[in-house]
Amino acid sequence: MLTQSSPLLREVHSSYRYFLYRQKMSDSQEIVIAITPDFIKELLPSAQRTALLYHLSYLCLAKFPKLERVLRQRAVETQLLFGSSEALLLKCAATSKNLVSTLLPALKIAVEEDESILAIKSLEKARAWITEIVDKVGQMVDRYEKHNHSVASCSSDVILEKSLTEEKKAQTTTEIEAQEKAVKDLEDELKNNHQKIIQIETTIKQKNQDLYNHVKATSKKSNDGGFLSALVPFIEAVVKLFTKSDDDSEAAATVQVLSSELTQLSIEKSSLMSKEWSIHVRMTDMQLKLATMKIENGSIPDPVHLNDVQKCLSRIQNILIQLQKFWESVSVMLEALKDETFAKEDFILKRNMKATFLESINSAKGHWKAFGESCLHAKSIFSLQTKDAYKFLENSPSALTPEQWKKEYETVIEQLNKIDPDPFHYKVPGAPAAITQ
Repeated sequence: MLTQSSPLLREVHSSYRYFLYRQKMSDSQEIVIAITPDFIKELLPSAQRTALLYHLSYLCLAKFPKLERVLRQRAVETQLLFGSSEALLLKCAATSKNLVSTLLPALKIAVEEDESILAIKSLEKARAWITEIVDKVGQMVDRYEKHNHSVASCSSDVILEKSLTEEKKAQTTTEIEAQEKAVKDLEDELKNNHQKIIQIETTIKQKNQDLYNHVKATSKKSNDGGFLSALVPFIEAVVKLFTKSDDDSEAAATVQVLSSELTQLSIEKSSLMSKEWSIHVRMTDMQLKLATMKIENGSIPDPVHLNDVQKCLSRIQNILIQLQKFWESVSVMLEALKDETFAKEDFILKRNMKATFLESINSAKGHWKAFGESCLHAKSIFSLQTKDAYKFLENSPSALTPEQWKKEYETVIEQLNKIDPDPFHYKVPGAPAAITQ
């Protein structure tokens, strides 16, 4: 039975916090003493934050499949670690219960009846039980430490991926700029080439007009204007006619010059037309490549979300350190309880010290009872985190639509904001009942 003035409360005040409140029953009132050990008061908010920060990080790794896979592994490891923590706390609670309900009472009877051999056997059995859970708690501390390193390694992977992504985006941007310049150069070349074609066509038109005027003037001089005028639309025929004619060698020479110039202009125009087609083909190819590069650049994930992931992982790492300290506290407490349980055991064979040893047993029972109830409380907290807290891992964040992603992200942030750091505000399902007076 615990009272406010009992030695037990004074002895464990540094390790446990107590508060009193009245609970009205159907036909009576009773004083309830609720125990909240310091070493578990941060456990629930820490465990809740861990799952939500993993969820937030997971969302921000959409389009980073490699990191998404690594983070999923770390989150599953954390979930399994919490499951192991739950099992170990249950074992701690069961050991405490066995000590309080069976072994320590048997030890007390053995001492009261001066059965020293039975008392020593009981002590050794208790020592073996406690040593076992002390060792297992030590192993749990090591597991948390190793897992903390794994999360730190994941954070390093995120930093590296962020660096590589930024480098890739910068490189791709440079390549896009170079490709855009190449396309622009081809567009300028095509424009210049087209202007040359227009100039040649203008010159050809002018030469044709000169040839027409020359043929017309020559026809009038030779009094054969009707015949030659009819041939004007057929420039090649006119040229041949003047080439074969010896009547006006000067006129024929002029026709040949104009004809040669027209031929040369036609050749140049043909060359420019071929060049124009070649430029069109190259430009089409470059434009397609540029479009592809821009699409690929858009598919390269923006590393801005990796900043959030890195921050979340750092917070998770700090929480895991706190949980590691929780188990270290359990280890320290176990050692202290172990010392308390076996205090004055040398007095077993000294009859005049029997009362002192019996008092030591009663004190140890109180400690172990409170410790067992605290372990059940902590076990309930870990149990909550091994059920649905990590259900988000079942779906890939890359499969979410932008609207779904935004809604889920905002929901996680809202849940994070709702976490109350005050441990007294929590009602944990399955928590042990308060110790009543």
